[in-house]
Amino acid sequence: MRASAALVAATVTALPAAAATQLTGAGSSFDYPFFSKAFYVYNQKNPNVTVNYQSIGSGGGIQQFTAKNVDFGATDVPMNAQELGRAGEPVLQIPVALGGAAVAYNVPGVSATIKLTREALVDIYLGKITKWNDPQIAGANHGVKLPDMPIVVVHRSDGSGTSYMFTDFLSHVSGEWKQRVGVGKSVSWPAPSSVGAKGNEGVAGQVRSTPGAIGYVELAYVVENHMPSATLQNRAGKWVSCSEATVAAAAAGKPHVNPNDFSIVDEPGAEAYPIASYSWVVVYKKPADSGRARMLYDVLSWLVSAAGQSNAKSVDYVPLPANVQAEALRTLKQMQH
Repeated sequence: MRASAALVAATVTALPAAAATQLTGAGSSFDYPFFSKAFYVYNQKNPNVTVNYQSIGSGGGIQQFTAKNVDFGATDVPMNAQELGRAGEPVLQIPVALGGAAVAYNVPGVSATIKLTREALVDIYLGKITKWNDPQIAGANHGVKLPDMPIVVVHRSDGSGTSYMFTDFLSHVSGEWKQRVGVGKSVSWPAPSSVGAKGNEGVAGQVRSTPGAIGYVELAYVVENHMPSATLQNRAGKWVSCSEATVAAAAAGKPHVNPNDFSIVDEPGAEAYPIASYSWVVVYKKPADSGRARMLYDVLSWLVSAAGQSNAKSVDYVPLPANVQAEALRTLKQMQH
């Protein structure tokens, strides 16, 4: 069963089951297609356990987790010291997924893949480039007839780890962006044409329905919706598209990640896609319900191991590198159940 981001819903439940055997999670829409596939496969092997996951964005996931409304949260940005303090008790943060954010666009009449320099992408989101035939875009796309069409800048309206990853990249490229806008799950978007949408699914839908639009969307949603996405210049100056191979190359540039040092944007490799990220599950070290804790431990141990990660490629994610899988399992072993 291939997860469909085209018809993605707010909630995924593998199969109906008694509440006692149902685990709940909420957070990152970046993770949704992978979780949808993986939790379905787990349920087929373990019919007595289902996982209900709500795709509400990383910020919402942390809020629901901290309020103890769910068994686990999912976020593309590990919880910081302030967020961990609000949790009130020890939290474990485990890498579970690896993917990239493609820069999707809707430019009628253009069949060629549009190339965007690093600087052009920043200037589009700063509102300095407002037309698709701007010389800064045209200069990288010789022979492509770009229309005199306004650019509609689409961004996330909810607290989003994908936004964090994207603004992290823009801050690596531009001192002006770093100073004026900065890095965050929620920022003040400066382009006058900016339009917000909720979730990766919302941004994908907004771009698809708006001629002239551009937006950052997790790769699985772009592939499932058959959306064109830009070829970008990476840190090495090479032109790269968002793909499993180029995201894997980005991860290879930084083999060791942890909740305090997690960014893999703009890695230096020639093949590295510059807007890539791990995503993380957050769980309490000592959950109150030992029975549910055991189930959660079993599900997450499977998810981060080779068996669970083998489902990644079928939905356009990259399996966690072996050393990251091992570190994830070591962290999970601290969980008391």
